[in-house]
Amino acid sequence: MSKPTLDVDSVQAFIAIADFQSFTRAAEALGSTQGAISVKLKRLEDRLGYKLLERTPRQVRLSASGALFLQPARDFIVAHDRAVQALSCECRRFRLGIAEHVAGPEIPTLLARLNARDPALTIEVRIENSRSLLDAFDNGELDAVIVRQEDDRRDGEDLGPEHFGWFAAPTFHQPPGTPLRLAALAPCCGVRDIATRALETAELNWSEVFVGGGHAAVMAAVSAGLAIAAFSCRLAPADTIEVSQRMGLPPLPSSRIMLHSTLTDTRSREALRTLAAAYREHRAPA
Repeated sequence: MSKPTLDVDSVQAFIAIADFQSFTRAAEALGSTQGAISVKLKRLEDRLGYKLLERTPRQVRLSASGALFLQPARDFIVAHDRAVQALSCECRRFRLGIAEHVAGPEIPTLLARLNARDPALTIEVRIENSRSLLDAFDNGELDAVIVRQEDDRRDGEDLGPEHFGWFAAPTFHQPPGTPLRLAALAPCCGVRDIATRALETAELNWSEVFVGGGHAAVMAAVSAGLAIAAFSCRLAPADTIEVSQRMGLPPLPSSRIMLHSTLTDTRSREALRTLAAAYREHRAPA
């Protein structure tokens, strides 16, 4: 029995649908139509003899066979791209900015995927406050930025939700009758604004007892028991606990993480698709 021959476009369509969990968004990312990628997926499933995706009115998810095939499919595309790129020594740079209150444990995954997708790519990453990154982006110094939605109102690609809470060391003590001891980033930080607005709306007195020059500094202050701070729930220090209910603190509104870029060439768009897919995959619930 002869082995099936894989079609590159069909495999790319399958990976895009699996990553975006949507035929519509996969089609947009590939610059195609929903009908076209549906045909490509059907062709791939017919060649392999397995159903790769389960589709319902509300969601698209991998079948058991699709889950087994996904990583080999990625490896197939990477091998194909490397073979094609071997004929070209063109090297270029991809300049990415990530807001420091957004940057998390997914960064190694992002970088590994970008490198696997395009080994000739020189990757530059800046992790700074959102305002500095957006200014650099507007000035053409960055190719793409990942920031919170509130930090910039222009349209971008939605990478998913971000939830916040109040965190403190288990040993933290708030003296009765005194203003809440707060640690935060510099005043230009959007998360600081969310926290202080929530406290003022709840008519709670607070005092900023620690101002950090970076996210790591604020994390250290909170871990040391100096104060409490508002953190993204996924980025809070591992040795801290959420104390909203215990301390009667107001809930913090959720946000969205957005990817902004003006790049249009094929290699850049492929890098952006890889970036978005890796970010979503890392953040997907277990």
